[in-house]
Amino acid sequence: MWNIGKLVERLADPDERRIPDVARKVLGVLVEQLAALGTKLRELEAELLAWHRSNAASRRLETIPGIGPITACAIVATVGDGHQFVSARQFAAWIGLVPRQNSSGGKPRLGRISKRGDAYLRRLLVHGSRAVVRWRRVSKATPSPWLTGLLSRRPTNVATVAVANKTARIAWAILTRNETYRSAPVAVA
Repeated sequence: MWNIGKLVERLADPDERRIPDVARKVLGVLVEQLAALGTKLRELEAELLAWHRSNAASRRLETIPGIGPITACAIVATVGDGHQFVSARQFAAWIGLVPRQNSSGGKPRLGRISKRGDAYLRRLLVHGSRAVVRWRRVSKATPSPWLTGLLSRRPTNVATVAVANKTARIAWAILTRNETYRSAPVAVA
């Protein structure tokens, strides 16, 4: 991906002899397609950001750590106001971010996440949560006691999915209550 610029420069250089003429023609077509695709993506991104700025619910969701304009727009476009879900847990389950239950004989057993529901929203929330977890590890900001404890007890990927689950629940609350995200106060000992 990073060498595309170098390839474009070599294709534009008439003195470049390492690229055969046939390959130059084929690669030229691909470079034109990439340029057109880049232009189209920039136009779509501008439209998405304009829609995001004009939508109050999308702007409120963006205040949650780990949710940016793309994730906020995707949630609002997919779910609307969130009132079709009875609870935040039901919303997280709909996305597929809750543990699968394999209970038998009255003993509850929780397994991996169910991965049922909207895979695109789940992927966006998990990637956003991955950024939050990484930022919390390297940042000098006041650490979240919940996340610190979780990372000390569980592997990073499990903690990341737990953060995504929590983020989905917060997003549901913000959508249904028309509020803005407020971080929990950190108790000073």
